[in-house]
Amino acid sequence: MEPTSISMYMSNVETIPGMTIAKSLGLVTGSTVRAKHLGKDIFAGFKNLVGGELKQYTDLLNESRNEALQRMMMQASTMGANGIVNVRFATSNVAAGASELFCYGTAVIVQ
Repeated sequence: MEPTSISMYMSNVETIPGMTIAKSLGLVTGSTVRAKHLGKDIFAGFKNLVGGELKQYTDLLNESRNEALQRMMMQASTMGANGIVNVRFATSNVAAGASELFCYGTAVIVQ
């Protein structure tokens, strides 16, 4: 069972400002694959005709990002890390209507 929240220093650059990297522990990753809900997809199609934010997709992507981040932090935590640097996100289509959100970085011990 995955914890709902892990606290960890994170940065999208190679350092964490004000801290020193004592040890690099290697690559950590997290991912999730999500499918669109047919009802939400139909509603989004109508919304696309008139313009505006597709809130259902915004919410889906936010949930996906958070889940992928939590999985990456969980992996880093099991390695003994207290931080992750060079955090990046990527997406890809894996099937019709389903996408993967992938995040990765380098697990580190910071002081």
